[in-house]
Amino acid sequence: MHKVLCCDILVKSRGGVLRTQGVFAAFGLLATIIVGAELIGVTLEAQRGRVDEEWPDYAGNREGMKYSPLSQISKDNINDLEIAWRWPTADQELQASNPAWRGGNYEDTPLMINGLLYTVTPLGLIAALDPGTGETKWVHDPEAYTSGRPANVGFLHRGLAYWTDGTEERLILGTNDARLISVDARTGEPDPLFGEAGKVDIMVGIRDAVRGTNFAARRALIAGDVVVVGNAIADGFRTKEMPPGDVQAYDVQTGNKLWTFHTIPIEYESGYDTWLNGSAEYSGNANVWNGMAYDPELDYVYLPTSTPTHNEYGGNRHGDNLYAESLICVDAKTGERVWHFQAVHHGVWDYDFATRPILADITVDGRPIKAVIQVSKQAFTYVFDRETGEPVWPIEERVVPQSTVPGERTAATQPFPTKPPAFDLQGTTEDNLIDFTPELRRRAIDQLQQFEHGPIFTPPSEKGTIFLPGMLGGNNWGGAGFDPDTGILYVPSRTEPTIYRLLPGNPAQTNLGYVQDRQRGIAESMTLDGLPLFKPPYSRMTAIDLNRGELLWTSALGNGPRNHPLLQGLDVPPLGDRVLTASVLVTKTLVIGTANKRAAGNPVEWSDPDVEQQVMFVFDKTDGTHLRTIRLDGLSAGAPMTYLHNGKQYIALAVGRANTAALVALSLPD
Repeated sequence: MHKVLCCDILVKSRGGVLRTQGVFAAFGLLATIIVGAELIGVTLEAQRGRVDEEWPDYAGNREGMKYSPLSQISKDNINDLEIAWRWPTADQELQASNPAWRGGNYEDTPLMINGLLYTVTPLGLIAALDPGTGETKWVHDPEAYTSGRPANVGFLHRGLAYWTDGTEERLILGTNDARLISVDARTGEPDPLFGEAGKVDIMVGIRDAVRGTNFAARRALIAGDVVVVGNAIADGFRTKEMPPGDVQAYDVQTGNKLWTFHTIPIEYESGYDTWLNGSAEYSGNANVWNGMAYDPELDYVYLPTSTPTHNEYGGNRHGDNLYAESLICVDAKTGERVWHFQAVHHGVWDYDFATRPILADITVDGRPIKAVIQVSKQAFTYVFDRETGEPVWPIEERVVPQSTVPGERTAATQPFPTKPPAFDLQGTTEDNLIDFTPELRRRAIDQLQQFEHGPIFTPPSEKGTIFLPGMLGGNNWGGAGFDPDTGILYVPSRTEPTIYRLLPGNPAQTNLGYVQDRQRGIAESMTLDGLPLFKPPYSRMTAIDLNRGELLWTSALGNGPRNHPLLQGLDVPPLGDRVLTASVLVTKTLVIGTANKRAAGNPVEWSDPDVEQQVMFVFDKTDGTHLRTIRLDGLSAGAPMTYLHNGKQYIALAVGRANTAALVALSLPD
């Protein structure tokens, strides 16, 4: 007998007739639900987004700015902000019914369009909510979780895409079981004209792809009437063979495949010769796993790609390895490459482009430029003319340290932007070590000598290389925000080192020459009794003037370890909390940085007693003055958004994981 999740309800069909529908079940037929939602008519303007009151795209607008001109919530009243409503995710009973379906972090950023708020839960259920109350209007369950636990980080989703032609409205979801789902935004019912009963399998034809093991769909992009989708491919596997990171495009109304872009080129394609000894035939990853951008005037799509297999060792894939760790501009209708830029040649640092590009108009030396902006884990900000790919400021190829690992051949040079300056620390040099006291500096120098170290792009080694930024440092998937009125970019980042120690591969376990040492405790070597080796702030928000290519200000995200025993008696400024992720929201007067805080073993390491919290750090956007820290119940990593509903501004974000996951909305009191 199926477990009952909901009683009889009224369901509106596409023909407009109300019918009674019975209960839906956890194990098979979790149906589309609607509780009488009536939507106002839509216009093409909604697809771009009425950004004065709505949030129609994961990053606010199709340019990816994470910006809203709303000003009801301001620096003058931010201290009055309070929780307006809280919505526990619709998949918690499902998770309770089967331990194999335990959800991961709730990392969605909702959409707000035509009076409804849309979200996707960790297990992949799509829900429509009342923006003013959090009341559930309908839920649709694609049942993707039944295909097994997905690659990398388990059950999680990072957003929906929205399409309209002015009459029809659709929500598009890339699922953990490697499918595209299209549902009617007004009813939640699958679109019968899209693929097979509203589903398209994107895994078809992908070499080495295994559903529920190493291949999952990621957040789709709407480019006119084309839906473009990348994928998440498991990394860290100890094989040189993995699925390639093909980017695929489909007709948004029919689901028919239109084109494929091979991020690892196939024979006779441009870039194939950068994979020596036939390594393109079996190498994988180089996927687009977090987001893309679209310029409707040029009809170009911008693809940021990841590291190829294996992340830390490339002895099985000699050469520069195009189009891994690159920004690629392609034609939206054909998928043909227009231009590309590779940020890392022959990557072995896991420096994938983890953030969605931003499209922005800037003015440099009196010259207007339609730019595409890509921030990175390396703490670089790459800025290009988005039509030609020409760098706005010169990017120089500079000599970098070389690998000493047998079989490895790292690139002789790597690209360095000359402007803007790096927004976080780069390089594990003595200059970047803590210097609170002479004794702490001496200890930090001694600790550093245990490892290979040096400037940025010092490669992994058998001894163990500590490098900064690390694979989770710089700017990760939370991305940056841009103010189109001022030309200022706001970038949250983490000063987070990583240690890579390579061990000879055991032929009985792997066909790689070397693999990463996964022993626990290596990370402890990056601290002194829990105090980080390198200078703070350990997380920060940085403002960058993109009209001039200059840093304006930096503010710490939290107090950090100001009360650490090693710092007793010292007058230190806010040091920045060590966080798992950081995201940003930009409004008329505010910059809001959200951070998923974490405890780091030593209970006295952090000044805040509630380190297991999702927090919002609120700054004055003009000078970085810290205005307020807002603590929310739940450890998560969702990026915030804002909207206006019935004359009231709300800020909403996802918090928690598994059975604690909830969408929280904040507003000013009535």
